Amino acid sequence: MLQYIIWNVDPEIFRIDSLPIRWYGLLFATGFLIGIQIMTHIFKTENRPLADTDSLLMTVVVSTILGARLGHFLFYEPYMFIQDPLYIITPPYNGLASHGGVLGIIIGLWLYSRRQSSQSSGQTFLWVSDRICIVGALAGAFIRFGNLMNSEIFGKPTDVPWAFVFLRNHEFSQVPRHPTQLYESLSYLILFIGLLWYWKNFRNQAASGTMLGISLVWIFGLRFVWEFFKENQVTFEDSMSLNMGQLLSIPAILLGLILLLRNFIRPTSLIPIALVIQSSSLCYQCDYQSALPDSRKVNMNKCEVLISETYSLKTRRFQDHMVKTKKQLSERSPLT
Repeated sequence: MLQYIIWNVDPEIFRIDSLPIRWYGLLFATGFLIGIQIMTHIFKTENRPLADTDSLLMTVVVSTILGARLGHFLFYEPYMFIQDPLYIITPPYNGLASHGGVLGIIIGLWLYSRRQSSQSSGQTFLWVSDRICIVGALAGAFIRFGNLMNSEIFGKPTDVPWAFVFLRNHEFSQVPRHPTQLYESLSYLILFIGLLWYWKNFRNQAASGTMLGISLVWIFGLRFVWEFFKENQVTFEDSMSLNMGQLLSIPAILLGLILLLRNFIRPTSLIPIALVIQSSSLCYQCDYQSALPDSRKVNMNKCEVLISETYSLKTRRFQDHMVKTKKQLSERSPLT
């Protein structure tokens, strides 16, 4: 007989008068507090002004909560904007959408990068976003573990030996289910370790936006997969072939792929392709000449010399142009 994990954790740690202190809030705050320590280390290592870390922390916290809150009602309960708009902005803030949180962070970081202090110290949008992805991944691991402590956002029934029985959730049947909160939490933790290693070893060589691209593809690619194991959050998703979380993940995955392709496909990498095309054109002309009757080949020597000289001239011009382009790209940030 399989022994499943019986999950009956109280989401409240203790109360201060009528104010409950919950595991979710504690883990949420812990993720941000550890994150700011990591960002301080990053700023020190890369010689950025440490005074900006306070502004960055405030920007990320406000952007995350505001984006996640508005995103939840925009994506899952849009009728609340008309029915009860005050409920959206008043505590206890039940209902936060991770897709909305990511969108909020992107907007917040763009505004942060437009500050005079950010621009003067080289904190472009992509530079800041790459490094926020490191601490964001760690915060995501804490937040998803907080969902586990709340006995929420769990998976469909299963018979795997690591299944959880969530006794404190009465919305669904109390049968063994996939602990999808742990699946996502571990995914975020692996991403955090990978990004931190990448930053330590390749931050000086990596193009801006690389870590952001990796994060978008990893987080939302796996989110798309994990959604197949999760119960739908709202009833209208029951009639959908792909639920709302999966549909919202597709644009993020595509954006991540665009960033990665943009960074790995550089103009100078097109030189060999252009040379192959030029060579193929020249070979075709030579093959055409060899197929002509002898009477037509008398005056072809001059043509061959002209073709060769033209080819060499075009090749040199093309190479000079691509070297100049590469130099210009290295002297300026591609996106601020």
